[in-house]
Amino acid sequence: MEYITVRAEGADQFVEKKSRFIGSCRPVSTEEEALEFIAGLKSRYWDASHNVYAYILREGNIQRFSDDGEPQGTAGIPVIEAMKKSGVTDAVVVATRYFGGILLGGGGLIRAYSHTATIALAAAERVRMKQCLKLGISCSYDSYGRVQAIVPECGGIVDDTVFTDSVTLLLHLEPERLEGLSRRLADATSGRAAVERLGEEFYALGMD
Repeated sequence: MEYITVRAEGADQFVEKKSRFIGSCRPVSTEEEALEFIAGLKSRYWDASHNVYAYILREGNIQRFSDDGEPQGTAGIPVIEAMKKSGVTDAVVVATRYFGGILLGGGGLIRAYSHTATIALAAAERVRMKQCLKLGISCSYDSYGRVQAIVPECGGIVDDTVFTDSVTLLLHLEPERLEGLSRRLADATSGRAAVERLGEEFYALGMD
């Protein structure tokens, strides 16, 4: 199971015919988080002509947008369509406009708001989230070096290492890679490295 969202809050801006457009984006997991982010930007850019927004959430399959006073269909829809085109979910985009005195027309507004959303998404950096296995691998100090080398070779990412009377590596791994990792560990440690499944969680992976 996987989905695409953005890594962190990001923002970018550009000027079109003297109107300044600021695109802001961040990951969110609930409607409350999205509305809080929107309210914060409306407060920050209180003197802006418009604070258009859109957000898409996995939970409840929620999709919302607002033109915030721009002509209907010229602002909120282009923003949410840019989000859909990029494949992101669990994200919110706010497109702020400071009017520069020159009318852009319907087509111009659609292009400007679409571009605002696109640069906001780029600034926040798209990331693939995948449900991974959380694992613990216990081994002796003698085999620690071999185990430490095998884990990344098999696609595992070590999150922490605990040193007691033995060594325990805490890591996450894509489910389909578990069989290969288990086989490599068994061969390298003569079956003495113990792999324990600790649960599952979504982790950020690179975009393919």
